[in-house]
Amino acid sequence: MDDKLNEALRTAVEAWEEMGKADYDHSEEAAERFEHSFYRFIDVFREWVRGLEPRPNSVEQLMALDTCAEIVKRLPAPLHLNFETEAELIIDGRLRIDEDKYD
Repeated sequence: MDDKLNEALRTAVEAWEEMGKADYDHSEEAAERFEHSFYRFIDVFREWVRGLEPRPNSVEQLMALDTCAEIVKRLPAPLHLNFETEAELIIDGRLRIDEDKYD
């Protein structure tokens, strides 16, 4: 896996874990930190996908790549659908507008 992608994924997973451990007083801050790190990871992933040759034509082709399998393996299960949704948007060439991001 590309170093930049690996680092962005690691940061997002760590932020997810920290969010799960945060006490009530710090839960909002932890959630914001996670959200930021997850979408930073998605931005890095988007750039990685754009650099693929040949570029996958479908989500199924993209998700069949070893790197995507490794990402899914490392992501917490509750984030799999979010990741697949973002992968679909990337394949379709669309960007999620900030208001449309997951709350």
